[in-house]
Amino acid sequence: MMDTYNEVERITRMVLQTIENAKENENRMTVPVGVSARHIHLTQEDVEKLFGAGYQLTKKKDLMGGQFAANEQCTVVGLKLRAIENVRILGPVRKKSQVEISATDARTLGVNAPLRQSGDTAGSAPVALVGPKGAVYLKEGCIVAARHIHMTPAEAASASLHDGDYVSVKMGNERGAVLDHVKIRVDESFSLEMHIDTDEANACQVKQGDCANIVRK
Repeated sequence: MMDTYNEVERITRMVLQTIENAKENENRMTVPVGVSARHIHLTQEDVEKLFGAGYQLTKKKDLMGGQFAANEQCTVVGLKLRAIENVRILGPVRKKSQVEISATDARTLGVNAPLRQSGDTAGSAPVALVGPKGAVYLKEGCIVAARHIHMTPAEAASASLHDGDYVSVKMGNERGAVLDHVKIRVDESFSLEMHIDTDEANACQVKQGDCANIVRK
């Protein structure tokens, strides 16, 4: 009788463990990591203020979603006249200029840049930009970009995810970590990639091209 009881107990534990593993693996997806360094998005008006009348950004490297890393760079200046030189500009031009930096960069510049999704700049930190032909003062527009994952609609559907969902992601090895509150961004023009900044990459000891796993929704 005791052996039968023990066998039932063992099988029950196995079933419960299988159910638990299934829950942990739900929505699991391996995602390449992209490390986003500080960069700038500009309006055409601000491009011309920095580089001269009629100036057009020139392409250095294609990025996802029709974006590109431009050859052009400029200097970002904080309120206390602290500066970071040679900050890459991304194209094409946008309707509103924006500067994306890390939290470490924000301390270097002496600005109170809020954590935001790209494009959400209302009430964000002011900075100045200096180029070879002039300067631009942004009353708002400097943010620390929140981590997120780009994916296509098909990739999202395969993991039962939707645009705007938030997930947790496990990455790294010896200094690995689980990063919570990672926003899912879905568009047909995207390639599957998680974007984190240099602070997050250094903390987890991951680099461009490493892989992470979505561990729960």
